[in-house]
Amino acid sequence: MANRNFHVHLVSDSTGETVSSVARACLVQYEGIFVQEHVWSLVRSPAQMEKVMQAVERDRGPVLYTLVDPELRDVVRDHCRRLQLPCVGVLDQAMSVLAVHFHSKSEQWPGRQHQLDEGYFDRIDAMHYTLAHDDGQSTHDLEDADVILVGPSRTSKTPTCVYLANRGVRAANVPLVPQVPPPVELEEARRPLIVGLITDPERLVQIRVNRLRLMQQDTESEYTDMDTVQSEIQEARRLYARRKWATIDVTRRSIEETAAAILQMLATRREQRLQST
Repeated sequence: MANRNFHVHLVSDSTGETVSSVARACLVQYEGIFVQEHVWSLVRSPAQMEKVMQAVERDRGPVLYTLVDPELRDVVRDHCRRLQLPCVGVLDQAMSVLAVHFHSKSEQWPGRQHQLDEGYFDRIDAMHYTLAHDDGQSTHDLEDADVILVGPSRTSKTPTCVYLANRGVRAANVPLVPQVPPPVELEEARRPLIVGLITDPERLVQIRVNRLRLMQQDTESEYTDMDTVQSEIQEARRLYARRKWATIDVTRRSIEETAAAILQMLATRREQRLQST
């Protein structure tokens, strides 16, 4: 039964990010199959939907959708019923529960989560700040950050910061370089949440070697020496303990999991500050 091939159609009246994320979160749980995803975004008219349904009939497979227009939803359901294909509105149950709880009907507004509101501009501002403060740049205004990630080279600081910026978090990162003291601005920062990242030395060596190979550089150096890397991690641990910074081991964490842990820390910190005022 291995290596089976399937088609899945993801239909959205907006960018398709939501339905794609839900589909992939589900599909990774199945091994031994190959799924070709057909993403149909910005589908907002019957004519566009008709073309999508023609493709569904040609490459038959389940249809997952996020559509707010009742007419378009009916078209998808009716067509899939005729083809005897599964059809799932990935937000339907959540929206139904919320409508009952709020005693209110939802607005029929495609892509409303992407509107240019204050939250959107906050995310843009956060991204600008994060890019300007990547890898120890512009340390003079670290106090303006929401969170500062600290750690040895290749501990996922930059991608985690970018992920956080997409959530509206002003995230800076500062690398720990052997024999080089951290910048004074980091030591003096009081407002930001400072999080130290560590990882397994063997895993870190492997990541660094692969990185150097991609850059066609020499892989034999202190940068990839096991003893040196172990010393880096130990020194990082001592620094975090001395400064009483939060610590996250990213060895077996994805970027999303690390970011989720940091967001939880930020939420807890905000609650504590509110309670103290």
